[in-house]
Amino acid sequence: MAVSPQFLEELRVRTRLPDVVARHVKLQRRGREHVGLCPFHNEKTPSFTVSDEKGFFHCFGCGAHGDAVGFAMRIEGLSFLEAVEKLAAEAGLQVPVATPEEREREQRRAGLLDVTEAACAFYEEILQSSEGRAAREYLERRGLSAETVARFRLGFAPPGNRLKSRLAGAEMPEALLVEAGLLRRPDDGRGSYDFFRERVIFPIADQRGRIIAFGGRTMGDGEPKYLNSRETPLFDKRRTLYGLALARRAAQERRRVIVVEGYMDVIALSQAGFSETVAPLGTALTEDHIHQLWRYAPEPVLCFDGDAAGGRAASRAAERALAVLKPGRSLRFAALPAGEDPDSLVRSRGGAALEAELERAAPLDAMIWSLETEGRSYDTPERLAGLDKRLEDRARSIDDRKLQHQYISLFRSKLRELGFRWRGPQEMAAPSALRAGAAKSALGKRHDQILLAATVNHPELLDAHAEDLAMIEISDPELDNLLKEILEIHAVDSDLDSSALRTQLNERGKAEILSALLCGDVYVHGRFARDGAEWEDVRDGFGEALRRRLAPVRRSEFEEELDRFADEPTSENWERFERLKADAQTGGPMAQVVEVRR
Repeated sequence: MAVSPQFLEELRVRTRLPDVVARHVKLQRRGREHVGLCPFHNEKTPSFTVSDEKGFFHCFGCGAHGDAVGFAMRIEGLSFLEAVEKLAAEAGLQVPVATPEEREREQRRAGLLDVTEAACAFYEEILQSSEGRAAREYLERRGLSAETVARFRLGFAPPGNRLKSRLAGAEMPEALLVEAGLLRRPDDGRGSYDFFRERVIFPIADQRGRIIAFGGRTMGDGEPKYLNSRETPLFDKRRTLYGLALARRAAQERRRVIVVEGYMDVIALSQAGFSETVAPLGTALTEDHIHQLWRYAPEPVLCFDGDAAGGRAASRAAERALAVLKPGRSLRFAALPAGEDPDSLVRSRGGAALEAELERAAPLDAMIWSLETEGRSYDTPERLAGLDKRLEDRARSIDDRKLQHQYISLFRSKLRELGFRWRGPQEMAAPSALRAGAAKSALGKRHDQILLAATVNHPELLDAHAEDLAMIEISDPELDNLLKEILEIHAVDSDLDSSALRTQLNERGKAEILSALLCGDVYVHGRFARDGAEWEDVRDGFGEALRRRLAPVRRSEFEEELDRFADEPTSENWERFERLKADAQTGGPMAQVVEVRR
Protein backbone atom coordinates (compact mmCIF):
# COMPACT_ATOMS: atom_id res chain seq x y z
CA MET A 1 0.00 0.00 0.00
CA ALA A 2 1.39 3.41 -1.02
CA VAL A 3 1.33 6.33 1.44
CA SER A 4 0.69 9.77 0.00
CA PRO A 5 3.35 12.48 0.32
CA GLN A 6 0.67 14.72 1.83
CA PHE A 7 0.08 12.27 4.67
CA LEU A 8 3.81 11.76 5.26
CA GLU A 9 4.19 15.53 5.51
CA GLU A 10 1.37 15.68 8.06
CA LEU A 11 3.00 12.85 10.01
CA ARG A 12 6.31 14.72 10.10
CA VAL A 13 4.55 17.85 11.35
CA ARG A 14 2.84 15.92 14.15
CA THR A 15 5.94 13.89 15.12
CA ARG A 16 8.83 15.51 16.98
CA LEU A 17 11.94 13.53 16.02
CA PRO A 18 13.90 14.08 19.29
CA ASP A 19 10.95 12.65 21.24
CA VAL A 20 10.96 9.49 19.09
CA VAL A 21 14.72 9.04 19.36
CA ALA A 22 14.83 9.83 23.10
CA ARG A 23 12.88 6.64 23.86
CA HIS A 24 15.99 4.69 22.84
CA VAL A 25 18.87 7.16 23.10
CA LYS A 26 19.81 9.52 25.93
CA LEU A 27 20.08 12.87 24.15
CA GLN A 28 21.70 16.14 25.20
CA ARG A 29 20.90 19.47 23.58
CA ARG A 30 23.85 21.09 21.81
CA GLY A 31 22.97 24.32 20.00
CA ARG A 32 20.08 23.68 17.64
CA GLU A 33 20.62 19.92 17.65
CA HIS A 34 20.64 16.98 20.06
CA VAL A 35 23.53 14.51 20.41
CA GLY A 36 23.93 11.06 21.93
CA LEU A 37 25.55 7.65 21.57
CA CYS A 38 24.56 5.96 18.33
CA PRO A 39 22.16 3.03 18.90
CA PHE A 40 23.26 1.37 15.66
CA HIS A 41 26.93 0.78 16.50
CA ASN A 42 29.10 0.67 19.62
CA GLU A 43 30.75 3.95 20.52
CA LYS A 44 31.98 5.77 23.62
CA THR A 45 32.01 9.32 22.24
CA PRO A 46 28.70 10.70 20.92
CA SER A 47 28.64 11.00 17.14
CA PHE A 48 24.87 10.63 16.71
CA THR A 49 23.01 13.91 16.02
CA VAL A 50 19.29 14.66 15.80
CA SER A 51 17.97 17.82 14.14
CA ASP A 52 14.30 18.59 14.80
CA GLU A 53 14.49 21.60 12.51
CA LYS A 54 15.69 19.54 9.55
CA GLY A 55 13.72 16.46 10.56
CA PHE A 56 16.51 13.90 10.34
CA PHE A 57 19.14 12.02 12.38
CA HIS A 58 22.71 11.32 11.29
CA CYS A 59 25.59 9.32 12.74
CA PHE A 60 29.05 10.51 11.78
CA GLY A 61 30.47 7.19 12.95
CA CYS A 62 28.50 4.59 11.00
CA GLY A 63 26.66 6.82 8.51
CA ALA A 64 23.13 5.96 9.68
CA HIS A 65 20.75 8.63 8.42
CA GLY A 66 17.02 9.17 8.11
CA ASP A 67 13.82 10.71 9.44
CA ALA A 68 11.43 9.55 12.18
CA VAL A 69 10.06 6.77 9.99
CA GLY A 70 13.56 5.57 9.11
CA PHE A 71 14.59 5.59 12.77
CA ALA A 72 11.57 3.49 13.79
CA MET A 73 12.34 1.04 10.97
CA ARG A 74 15.98 0.63 12.06
CA ILE A 75 15.57 0.58 15.82
CA GLU A 76 12.53 -1.73 15.94
CA GLY A 77 13.04 -3.76 12.78
CA LEU A 78 9.78 -2.54 11.22
CA SER A 79 8.81 -2.33 7.59
CA PHE A 80 8.16 1.11 6.13
CA LEU A 81 4.40 0.74 6.41
CA GLU A 82 4.61 -0.69 9.94
CA ALA A 83 6.75 2.26 11.03
CA VAL A 84 4.33 4.73 9.45
CA GLU A 85 1.35 3.06 11.12
CA LYS A 86 3.11 3.03 14.52
CA LEU A 87 4.07 6.70 14.43
CA ALA A 88 0.67 7.66 13.05
CA ALA A 89 -1.09 5.89 15.92
CA GLU A 90 1.10 7.75 18.44
CA ALA A 91 0.30 11.04 16.71
CA GLY A 92 -3.44 10.31 16.64
CA LEU A 93 -3.55 9.98 12.85
CA GLN A 94 -5.13 7.28 10.71
CA VAL A 95 -3.11 6.11 7.73
CA PRO A 96 -5.20 6.68 4.58
CA VAL A 97 -5.51 3.90 2.05
CA ALA A 98 -3.75 4.93 -1.15
CA THR A 99 -5.80 4.40 -4.31
CA PRO A 100 -5.28 5.33 -7.96
CA GLU A 101 -7.63 8.25 -7.34
CA GLU A 102 -5.48 9.46 -4.46
CA ARG A 103 -2.35 9.24 -6.58
CA GLU A 104 -4.11 11.28 -9.23
CA ARG A 105 -5.02 13.88 -6.61
CA GLU A 106 -1.36 14.13 -5.58
CA GLN A 107 -0.40 14.83 -9.18
CA ARG A 108 -3.11 17.48 -9.34
CA ARG A 109 -1.79 18.95 -6.09
CA ALA A 110 1.61 19.37 -7.68
CA GLY A 111 -0.06 21.20 -10.58
CA LEU A 112 -1.89 23.49 -8.15
CA LEU A 113 1.41 24.38 -6.47
CA ASP A 114 2.79 25.45 -9.85
CA VAL A 115 -0.27 27.67 -10.34
CA THR A 116 -0.07 29.36 -6.93
CA GLU A 117 3.65 29.99 -7.36
CA ALA A 118 3.02 31.62 -10.75
CA ALA A 119 0.27 33.78 -9.22
CA CYS A 120 2.58 34.86 -6.41
CA ALA A 121 5.23 35.95 -8.90
CA PHE A 122 2.57 37.86 -10.87
CA TYR A 123 1.35 39.78 -7.79
CA GLU A 124 4.97 40.60 -6.79
CA GLU A 125 5.65 41.94 -10.28
CA ILE A 126 2.56 44.17 -10.26
CA LEU A 127 3.46 45.62 -6.84
CA GLN A 128 6.81 46.80 -8.17
CA SER A 129 5.29 48.24 -11.37
CA SER A 130 3.66 51.64 -11.86
CA GLU A 131 0.28 50.05 -11.11
CA GLY A 132 1.48 49.10 -7.63
CA ARG A 133 2.57 52.58 -6.56
CA ALA A 134 -0.39 53.22 -4.24
CA ALA A 135 0.07 49.78 -2.65
CA ARG A 136 3.80 50.40 -2.13
CA GLU A 137 3.00 53.74 -0.48
CA TYR A 138 0.46 52.03 1.78
CA LEU A 139 3.08 49.47 2.90
CA GLU A 140 5.60 52.27 3.48
CA ARG A 141 3.07 54.10 5.67
CA ARG A 142 2.72 50.90 7.66
CA GLY A 143 6.47 51.06 8.28
CA LEU A 144 7.57 48.12 6.11
CA SER A 145 10.97 48.22 4.45
CA ALA A 146 11.66 47.02 0.91
CA GLU A 147 13.61 44.08 2.37
CA THR A 148 10.61 43.01 4.47
CA VAL A 149 8.25 43.32 1.51
CA ALA A 150 10.56 41.07 -0.51
CA ARG A 151 11.05 38.57 2.31
CA PHE A 152 7.32 38.03 2.72
CA ARG A 153 6.79 38.21 -1.06
CA LEU A 154 4.06 40.82 -0.75
CA GLY A 155 2.24 41.81 -3.92
CA PHE A 156 -0.68 43.69 -5.42
CA ALA A 157 -3.74 42.39 -7.28
CA PRO A 158 -4.69 44.90 -10.01
CA PRO A 159 -8.27 45.63 -11.07
CA GLY A 160 -9.97 43.59 -13.76
CA ASN A 161 -9.00 40.08 -14.79
CA ARG A 162 -5.29 40.61 -15.29
CA LEU A 163 -4.28 37.41 -13.46
CA LYS A 164 -6.62 35.31 -15.59
CA SER A 165 -5.31 36.95 -18.76
CA ARG A 166 -1.70 36.30 -17.73
CA LEU A 167 -1.92 32.70 -16.51
CA ALA A 168 -4.87 30.95 -18.17
CA GLY A 169 -3.76 28.81 -21.07
CA ALA A 170 -2.81 25.34 -22.16
CA GLU A 171 -0.32 24.78 -19.34
CA MET A 172 -2.59 26.30 -16.68
CA PRO A 173 -6.20 25.63 -17.66
CA GLU A 174 -8.89 27.95 -16.31
CA ALA A 175 -10.37 25.07 -14.31
CA LEU A 176 -7.07 24.66 -12.45
CA LEU A 177 -7.01 28.38 -11.59
CA VAL A 178 -10.56 28.05 -10.24
CA GLU A 179 -9.58 25.00 -8.18
CA ALA A 180 -6.59 26.89 -6.76
CA GLY A 181 -8.94 29.64 -5.58
CA LEU A 182 -7.45 32.27 -7.88
CA LEU A 183 -10.56 32.66 -10.04
CA ARG A 184 -14.22 32.74 -9.03
CA ARG A 185 -16.85 31.18 -11.27
CA PRO A 186 -20.39 32.56 -10.69
CA ASP A 187 -23.31 30.17 -10.32
CA ASP A 188 -25.34 32.00 -12.98
CA GLY A 189 -23.15 30.78 -15.84
CA ARG A 190 -21.16 33.96 -16.41
CA GLY A 191 -17.45 33.71 -17.09
CA SER A 192 -14.87 33.36 -14.30
CA TYR A 193 -13.04 36.41 -12.93
CA ASP A 194 -10.09 37.19 -10.66
CA PHE A 195 -10.82 36.41 -7.01
CA PHE A 196 -8.48 39.18 -5.73
CA ARG A 197 -8.84 42.67 -7.17
CA GLU A 198 -7.28 45.94 -6.01
CA ARG A 199 -5.87 44.42 -2.85
CA VAL A 200 -2.45 44.20 -1.24
CA ILE A 201 -1.56 40.51 -1.43
CA PHE A 202 -0.08 38.43 1.38
CA PRO A 203 1.09 35.03 0.05
CA ILE A 204 0.39 32.15 2.43
CA ALA A 205 2.98 29.34 2.51
CA ASP A 206 2.99 25.86 4.01
CA GLN A 207 5.65 24.84 6.53
CA ARG A 208 8.05 24.08 3.67
CA GLY A 209 7.67 27.56 2.18
CA ARG A 210 5.53 26.55 -0.82
CA ILE A 211 2.80 29.06 -1.70
CA ILE A 212 -0.62 27.48 -1.13
CA ALA A 213 -3.04 30.43 -0.82
CA PHE A 214 -3.30 34.20 -0.49
CA GLY A 215 -4.74 36.90 1.70
CA GLY A 216 -5.77 40.28 0.34
CA ARG A 217 -6.35 43.62 2.09
CA THR A 218 -8.20 46.61 0.73
CA MET A 219 -6.38 49.95 0.87
CA GLY A 220 -9.60 51.88 1.29
CA ASP A 221 -12.88 51.39 3.12
CA GLY A 222 -14.11 48.39 1.14
CA GLU A 223 -15.45 45.27 2.80
CA PRO A 224 -14.31 42.78 3.76
CA LYS A 225 -11.11 44.50 4.85
CA TYR A 226 -9.25 41.16 4.71
CA LEU A 227 -10.09 38.36 2.30
CA ASN A 228 -8.49 34.91 2.34
CA SER A 229 -8.43 32.31 -0.41
CA ARG A 230 -11.23 29.81 -0.05
CA GLU A 231 -10.17 26.35 1.11
CA THR A 232 -8.66 24.20 -1.63
CA PRO A 233 -6.80 20.87 -1.89
CA LEU A 234 -3.71 22.88 -0.90
CA PHE A 235 -5.15 25.16 1.74
CA ASP A 236 -6.85 24.21 5.02
CA LYS A 237 -6.92 27.27 7.28
CA ARG A 238 -7.46 25.15 10.39
CA ARG A 239 -4.05 23.54 9.80
CA THR A 240 -2.12 26.53 8.45
CA LEU A 241 -0.14 29.15 10.36
CA TYR A 242 0.85 32.29 8.52
CA GLY A 243 4.60 32.92 8.53
CA LEU A 244 5.59 29.49 9.87
CA ALA A 245 8.11 28.70 7.11
CA LEU A 246 9.98 31.96 7.84
CA ALA A 247 9.64 31.61 11.63
CA ARG A 248 10.89 28.03 12.01
CA ARG A 249 14.61 28.70 12.29
CA ALA A 250 14.27 31.55 14.80
CA ALA A 251 11.75 29.55 16.82
CA GLN A 252 14.14 26.60 16.99
CA GLU A 253 17.05 28.79 18.05
CA ARG A 254 15.14 30.80 20.66
CA ARG A 255 12.85 27.98 21.82
CA ARG A 256 9.97 30.45 21.57
CA VAL A 257 7.03 31.02 19.23
CA ILE A 258 4.91 34.17 19.35
CA VAL A 259 1.33 33.81 18.09
CA VAL A 260 -0.46 36.98 16.96
CA GLU A 261 -3.76 37.65 15.20
CA GLY A 262 -2.96 38.83 11.68
CA TYR A 263 -0.62 39.23 8.73
CA MET A 264 0.60 42.72 9.57
CA ASP A 265 1.38 41.76 13.17
CA VAL A 266 3.54 38.87 11.94
CA ILE A 267 5.35 41.04 9.40
CA ALA A 268 5.87 44.02 11.72
CA LEU A 269 7.19 41.86 14.56
CA SER A 270 9.50 39.96 12.23
CA GLN A 271 10.92 43.25 10.94
CA ALA A 272 11.42 44.39 14.56
CA GLY A 273 13.53 41.32 15.33
CA PHE A 274 10.83 38.90 16.50
CA SER A 275 11.24 36.48 13.59
CA GLU A 276 9.63 33.64 15.54
CA THR A 277 6.12 35.06 15.01
CA VAL A 278 3.15 33.32 13.34
CA ALA A 279 -0.63 33.79 13.13
CA PRO A 280 -3.74 31.69 12.46
CA LEU A 281 -5.72 32.61 9.36
CA GLY A 282 -9.13 34.03 10.11
CA THR A 283 -9.95 31.29 12.58
CA ALA A 284 -9.43 30.54 16.25
CA LEU A 285 -6.30 28.67 17.24
CA THR A 286 -7.03 24.97 16.68
CA GLU A 287 -5.64 21.78 18.19
CA ASP A 288 -3.71 21.19 14.97
CA HIS A 289 -2.16 24.64 15.30
CA ILE A 290 -1.15 23.92 18.90
CA HIS A 291 0.50 20.62 17.97
CA GLN A 292 2.48 22.38 15.23
CA LEU A 293 3.59 25.13 17.62
CA TRP A 294 4.84 22.59 20.16
CA ARG A 295 7.31 21.29 17.59
CA TYR A 296 9.22 24.53 18.02
CA ALA A 297 8.64 25.65 21.61
CA PRO A 298 7.22 24.00 24.74
CA GLU A 299 5.18 27.07 25.70
CA PRO A 300 4.15 29.23 22.71
CA VAL A 301 3.22 32.79 23.75
CA LEU A 302 -0.14 34.08 22.55
CA CYS A 303 0.03 37.85 22.02
CA PHE A 304 -3.40 38.93 20.80
CA ASP A 305 -4.79 42.45 20.49
CA GLY A 306 -5.55 44.40 23.66
CA ASP A 307 -9.29 44.64 22.97
CA ALA A 308 -12.42 42.57 23.62
CA ALA A 309 -11.96 40.49 20.46
CA GLY A 310 -8.37 39.69 21.40
CA GLY A 311 -9.51 38.64 24.87
CA ARG A 312 -12.14 36.33 23.41
CA ALA A 313 -9.58 34.78 21.06
CA ALA A 314 -7.20 34.13 23.95
CA SER A 315 -10.01 32.60 26.02
CA ARG A 316 -10.99 30.22 23.22
CA ALA A 317 -7.37 29.17 22.78
CA ALA A 318 -7.01 28.50 26.51
CA GLU A 319 -10.12 26.33 26.58
CA ARG A 320 -9.08 24.41 23.48
CA ALA A 321 -5.57 23.78 24.79
CA LEU A 322 -6.69 21.98 27.97
CA ALA A 323 -7.69 18.75 26.24
CA VAL A 324 -4.34 18.35 24.46
CA LEU A 325 -1.95 19.42 27.24
CA LYS A 326 1.11 17.27 27.88
CA PRO A 327 3.77 17.37 30.59
CA GLY A 328 6.16 20.14 29.63
CA ARG A 329 3.83 21.45 26.89
CA SER A 330 1.47 24.39 27.46
CA LEU A 331 0.63 27.96 26.38
CA ARG A 332 1.36 31.39 27.83
CA PHE A 333 -0.64 34.58 27.37
CA ALA A 334 0.74 38.11 26.96
CA ALA A 335 -1.75 40.86 27.83
CA LEU A 336 -1.19 43.99 25.74
CA PRO A 337 -2.27 47.45 26.93
CA ALA A 338 -5.87 48.34 26.06
CA GLY A 339 -6.23 49.47 22.47
CA GLU A 340 -2.81 48.21 21.39
CA ASP A 341 -1.96 45.40 19.00
CA PRO A 342 1.54 43.95 18.49
CA ASP A 343 2.10 46.03 15.35
CA SER A 344 1.08 49.34 16.96
CA LEU A 345 2.99 48.59 20.17
CA VAL A 346 6.25 47.92 18.34
CA ARG A 347 5.88 50.99 16.14
CA SER A 348 4.96 53.37 18.97
CA ARG A 349 7.10 52.08 21.84
CA GLY A 350 9.70 49.79 20.26
CA GLY A 351 10.67 46.14 20.58
CA ALA A 352 11.69 46.48 24.23
CA ALA A 353 8.10 47.26 25.21
CA LEU A 354 6.85 44.14 23.47
CA GLU A 355 9.62 42.01 24.98
CA ALA A 356 8.57 43.21 28.44
CA GLU A 357 5.00 42.10 27.79
CA LEU A 358 6.20 38.71 26.52
CA GLU A 359 8.34 38.24 29.63
CA ARG A 360 5.26 38.89 31.80
CA ALA A 361 3.12 36.39 29.87
CA ALA A 362 0.78 34.48 32.20
CA PRO A 363 0.67 30.66 32.28
CA LEU A 364 -2.38 28.73 31.10
CA ASP A 365 -3.62 27.95 34.62
CA ALA A 366 -3.72 31.70 35.42
CA MET A 367 -5.73 32.29 32.24
CA ILE A 368 -8.28 29.62 33.19
CA TRP A 369 -8.50 31.02 36.74
CA SER A 370 -9.09 34.50 35.32
CA LEU A 371 -11.84 33.23 33.01
CA GLU A 372 -13.76 31.88 35.98
CA THR A 373 -13.13 34.64 38.53
CA GLU A 374 -12.63 37.98 36.80
CA GLY A 375 -15.44 40.42 37.48
CA ARG A 376 -17.26 38.05 39.84
CA SER A 377 -17.74 38.03 43.59
CA TYR A 378 -17.17 34.89 45.68
CA ASP A 379 -18.37 35.99 49.08
CA THR A 380 -20.60 33.04 49.99
CA PRO A 381 -19.97 29.31 50.41
CA GLU A 382 -22.37 28.60 47.55
CA ARG A 383 -20.47 30.79 45.12
CA LEU A 384 -17.15 29.28 46.18
CA ALA A 385 -18.58 25.79 45.71
CA GLY A 386 -19.81 26.71 42.25
CA LEU A 387 -16.36 28.03 41.34
CA ASP A 388 -14.78 24.85 42.73
CA LYS A 389 -17.07 22.72 40.53
CA ARG A 390 -16.34 24.70 37.36
CA LEU A 391 -12.59 24.66 37.92
CA GLU A 392 -12.62 20.92 38.60
CA ASP A 393 -14.59 20.34 35.39
CA ARG A 394 -11.98 22.35 33.51
CA ALA A 395 -9.15 20.33 35.05
CA ARG A 396 -10.83 16.99 34.34
CA SER A 397 -11.06 17.89 30.64
CA ILE A 398 -7.26 17.39 30.54
CA ASP A 399 -6.51 13.89 29.21
CA ASP A 400 -3.15 13.53 30.95
CA ARG A 401 -3.80 12.28 34.51
CA LYS A 402 -0.65 13.81 36.00
CA LEU A 403 -1.60 17.23 34.70
CA GLN A 404 -5.18 16.73 35.87
CA HIS A 405 -3.98 16.27 39.43
CA GLN A 406 -1.59 19.21 39.15
CA TYR A 407 -4.37 21.54 38.02
CA ILE A 408 -6.86 20.29 40.60
CA SER A 409 -4.29 20.74 43.36
CA LEU A 410 -3.36 24.24 42.16
CA PHE A 411 -6.96 25.40 41.82
CA ARG A 412 -7.87 24.10 45.27
CA SER A 413 -4.91 25.91 46.75
CA LYS A 414 -6.09 29.16 45.15
CA LEU A 415 -9.63 28.50 46.37
CA ARG A 416 -8.37 28.19 49.93
CA GLU A 417 -6.61 31.53 49.58
CA LEU A 418 -9.76 33.09 48.11
CA GLY A 419 -11.87 31.78 50.99
CA PHE A 420 -9.32 33.05 53.52
CA ARG A 421 -9.32 36.56 52.02
CA TRP A 422 -13.13 36.61 52.01
CA ARG A 423 -13.57 35.52 55.63
CA GLY A 424 -10.47 37.24 57.03
CA PRO A 425 -8.05 35.65 59.48
CA GLN A 426 -10.10 36.58 62.55
CA GLU A 427 -13.10 34.64 61.27
CA MET A 428 -11.09 31.57 60.34
CA ALA A 429 -10.05 30.55 63.84
CA ALA A 430 -9.96 31.66 67.46
CA PRO A 431 -6.54 32.62 68.96
CA SER A 432 -6.05 29.27 70.68
CA ALA A 433 -7.03 27.46 67.54
CA LEU A 434 -4.60 29.61 65.61
CA ARG A 435 -1.75 28.58 67.91
CA ALA A 436 -2.69 24.92 67.53
CA GLY A 437 -2.98 25.44 63.81
CA ALA A 438 0.48 27.00 63.68
CA ALA A 439 2.01 23.99 65.43
CA LYS A 440 0.17 21.64 63.10
CA SER A 441 1.34 23.70 60.14
CA ALA A 442 4.98 23.48 61.27
CA LEU A 443 4.69 19.70 61.62
CA GLY A 444 3.08 19.45 58.19
CA LYS A 445 5.85 21.55 56.68
CA ARG A 446 8.47 19.23 58.18
CA HIS A 447 6.70 16.19 56.68
CA ASP A 448 6.70 17.92 53.29
CA GLN A 449 10.40 18.75 53.64
CA ILE A 450 11.19 15.10 54.35
CA LEU A 451 9.27 13.91 51.28
CA LEU A 452 10.93 16.50 49.03
CA ALA A 453 14.41 15.80 50.43
CA ALA A 454 13.94 12.09 49.72
CA THR A 455 12.73 12.92 46.20
CA VAL A 456 15.75 15.14 45.43
CA ASN A 457 18.23 12.63 46.85
CA HIS A 458 16.49 9.62 45.24
CA PRO A 459 14.73 10.85 42.04
CA GLU A 460 14.07 7.24 41.01
CA LEU A 461 11.12 7.48 43.43
CA LEU A 462 9.42 9.72 40.88
CA ASP A 463 9.00 6.88 38.41
CA ALA A 464 6.34 5.31 40.62
CA HIS A 465 5.13 8.25 42.71
CA ALA A 466 5.13 11.41 40.53
CA GLU A 467 1.36 11.30 40.14
CA ASP A 468 0.82 10.85 43.89
CA LEU A 469 3.18 13.73 44.71
CA ALA A 470 1.28 15.95 42.30
CA MET A 471 -1.85 15.44 44.41
CA ILE A 472 -0.29 16.71 47.64
CA GLU A 473 -1.50 20.13 48.70
CA ILE A 474 1.55 21.92 50.14
CA SER A 475 0.75 25.12 52.02
CA ASP A 476 4.29 26.52 52.04
CA PRO A 477 4.64 28.44 48.72
CA GLU A 478 8.39 27.83 48.33
CA LEU A 479 8.07 24.08 48.89
CA ASP A 480 5.01 23.91 46.65
CA ASN A 481 6.91 25.69 43.86
CA LEU A 482 9.91 23.40 44.36
CA LEU A 483 7.73 20.31 43.95
CA LYS A 484 6.23 21.73 40.75
CA GLU A 485 9.74 22.33 39.35
CA ILE A 486 10.80 18.77 40.25
CA LEU A 487 7.74 17.26 38.55
CA GLU A 488 8.23 19.43 35.46
CA ILE A 489 11.89 18.40 35.14
CA HIS A 490 10.98 14.72 35.59
CA ALA A 491 8.24 14.95 32.97
CA VAL A 492 10.80 16.17 30.42
CA ASP A 493 13.68 13.85 31.44
CA SER A 494 12.82 10.91 33.70
CA ASP A 495 16.39 9.51 33.68
CA LEU A 496 18.07 12.25 35.73
CA ASP A 497 20.08 11.17 38.77
CA SER A 498 20.21 13.19 42.00
CA SER A 499 23.21 15.27 40.94
CA ALA A 500 21.69 16.21 37.59
CA LEU A 501 18.33 17.02 39.22
CA ARG A 502 19.99 19.33 41.77
CA THR A 503 21.95 21.02 38.98
CA GLN A 504 18.77 21.79 37.05
CA LEU A 505 17.03 23.03 40.18
CA ASN A 506 19.99 25.30 40.99
CA GLU A 507 19.82 26.69 37.45
CA ARG A 508 16.16 27.51 38.10
CA GLY A 509 17.06 29.56 41.16
CA LYS A 510 16.37 26.92 43.84
CA ALA A 511 19.83 26.81 45.45
CA GLU A 512 18.72 28.54 48.65
CA ILE A 513 15.70 26.38 49.35
CA LEU A 514 17.68 23.22 48.49
CA SER A 515 20.31 24.21 51.04
CA ALA A 516 17.61 24.59 53.70
CA LEU A 517 15.98 21.33 52.65
CA LEU A 518 18.98 18.97 52.42
CA CYS A 519 20.24 19.43 55.97
CA GLY A 520 20.48 17.67 59.33
CA ASP A 521 17.39 19.41 60.77
CA VAL A 522 15.28 17.63 58.17
CA TYR A 523 17.13 14.31 58.14
CA VAL A 524 16.84 13.89 61.92
CA HIS A 525 13.08 13.50 61.45
CA GLY A 526 13.39 11.26 58.39
CA ARG A 527 16.67 9.38 58.11
CA PHE A 528 15.47 7.53 55.02
CA ALA A 529 15.53 10.82 53.10
CA ARG A 530 19.33 11.14 53.33
CA ASP A 531 21.56 10.74 50.31
CA GLY A 532 23.22 7.33 50.63
CA ALA A 533 20.44 5.71 52.71
CA GLU A 534 19.75 2.03 51.98
CA TRP A 535 17.24 1.68 49.14
CA GLU A 536 14.93 -0.56 51.17
CA ASP A 537 14.80 2.09 53.92
CA VAL A 538 14.19 4.81 51.34
CA ARG A 539 11.43 2.88 49.61
CA ASP A 540 9.61 1.84 52.79
CA GLY A 541 10.04 5.14 54.64
CA PHE A 542 8.99 7.23 51.67
CA GLY A 543 6.01 4.97 50.94
CA GLU A 544 4.71 5.21 54.49
CA ALA A 545 5.24 8.99 54.68
CA LEU A 546 3.51 9.46 51.35
CA ARG A 547 0.52 7.31 52.38
CA ARG A 548 0.04 9.38 55.53
CA ARG A 549 0.38 12.63 53.59
CA LEU A 550 -2.14 11.50 50.98
CA ALA A 551 -4.72 10.19 53.43
CA PRO A 552 -6.63 13.50 53.73
CA VAL A 553 -6.62 13.91 49.94
CA ARG A 554 -7.86 10.36 49.43
CA ARG A 555 -10.54 10.80 52.08
CA SER A 556 -11.71 14.00 50.42
CA GLU A 557 -11.85 12.25 47.04
CA PHE A 558 -13.82 9.37 48.51
CA GLU A 559 -16.34 11.70 50.13
CA GLU A 560 -16.72 13.60 46.87
CA GLU A 561 -17.30 10.44 44.85
CA LEU A 562 -19.90 9.17 47.31
CA ASP A 563 -21.75 12.48 47.08
CA ARG A 564 -21.32 12.60 43.31
CA PHE A 565 -22.85 9.14 42.89
CA ALA A 566 -25.68 9.97 45.28
CA ASP A 567 -26.52 13.06 43.21
CA GLU A 568 -25.93 11.45 39.80
CA PRO A 569 -26.07 7.63 39.90
CA THR A 570 -24.48 7.14 36.47
CA SER A 571 -22.27 4.22 35.40
CA GLU A 572 -19.31 6.56 35.05
CA ASN A 573 -19.68 7.82 38.62
CA TRP A 574 -20.16 4.25 39.86
CA GLU A 575 -16.87 3.18 38.22
CA ARG A 576 -15.04 6.06 39.93
CA PHE A 577 -16.57 5.05 43.26
CA GLU A 578 -15.59 1.40 42.73
CA ARG A 579 -11.97 2.30 42.01
CA LEU A 580 -11.68 4.18 45.27
CA LYS A 581 -13.49 1.42 47.16
CA ALA A 582 -11.02 -1.12 45.79
CA ASP A 583 -8.24 0.90 47.37
CA ALA A 584 -10.04 0.74 50.70
CA GLN A 585 -10.49 -3.02 50.47
CA THR A 586 -6.73 -3.50 50.01
CA GLY A 587 -5.99 -1.61 53.19
CA GLY A 588 -5.18 1.70 51.55
CA PRO A 589 -5.89 5.12 53.00
CA MET A 590 -9.58 4.82 52.18
CA ALA A 591 -10.14 1.98 54.64
CA GLN A 592 -10.93 4.11 57.65
CA VAL A 593 -13.24 6.35 55.59
CA VAL A 594 -15.26 3.34 54.45
CA GLU A 595 -15.43 2.11 58.01
CA VAL A 596 -16.72 5.48 59.21
CA ARG A 597 -19.34 5.72 56.43
CA ARG A 598 -20.59 2.21 57.21
